[in-house]
Amino acid sequence: MNSGRFVVVIILGLGLLVFGLTAFTVNERELAIKLQVGKVVTANYEPGIHFKIPVYQTVRKFPARILKIDDDPQRVFTLERTGMQVDFFVQWRIVDEVAFYTSTGGSLFMAVDRLREIVRNSVVTEFGKRTVQQAISVEREALMRDMLATAATTAQGLGIELVDFRVKQVEFVEEARNSVYNRMREERARVAAETRAQGREHESLIRSTAEKDRTIILADANKQGQIIRGEGDAKAAQIYADAYNQDPEFYAFYRSIDAYQNSMGKSGDILVLDPNSDFFRYLNNADGTR
Repeated sequence: MNSGRFVVVIILGLGLLVFGLTAFTVNERELAIKLQVGKVVTANYEPGIHFKIPVYQTVRKFPARILKIDDDPQRVFTLERTGMQVDFFVQWRIVDEVAFYTSTGGSLFMAVDRLREIVRNSVVTEFGKRTVQQAISVEREALMRDMLATAATTAQGLGIELVDFRVKQVEFVEEARNSVYNRMREERARVAAETRAQGREHESLIRSTAEKDRTIILADANKQGQIIRGEGDAKAAQIYADAYNQDPEFYAFYRSIDAYQNSMGKSGDILVLDPNSDFFRYLNNADGTR
């Protein structure tokens, strides 16, 4: 009885051992290939349990998730040969496990090194096609798209897909920074000088226009004043003439009173006249007769 149980246990143990050596699992986060004497014989496994021939066949697994390369800042030169430091990162994943194994031997480290070199070459190439202004502001989105497209074409041969390519920061290298800042400062100074010159030109134009308008307005006002004065003098003369024709004696009296007021109305005035002169006619005679 004990011998029978022992045999059963041995058989179960051997069965479990054989199952453990022949079975393998692939989950949804993995890619797997089956190798036979170093050559790929099966790929594109679905998630689940699969089998292989122990020893004769081996299985290699690779991550199916998105991976990231966060490289050190890369030194590049723009179209004007200005040195810059570019800090970037790349997201990638394995899409063809057979091509990946064939090109890299299944080593993630080798894949990262190869991909890092491809990306660096792409960065150098695309920055070299652009000016500083285009690289740091105007065409940043287009720049990242072009770098992704350039690197993705080469990465396809590794069985790798580049998912995203982002430039985090772009800085001038130390030796070029002062030169660039000086050029920027000179450019801003030139623009400021042009703006001030345009402002002075506009100021001169406005002042000359205002002076011209002022002269015209004053001339028109003076002309209108002369016309109004002339009309007033004419009306006054007409009134005086009408008053004289109606009552010459009253007109003479009024003119004498007006002359008295104008000649003796100020403090300190001295008037030397003969008391019997015609000027005092209405003062010497209450009835105005001689």
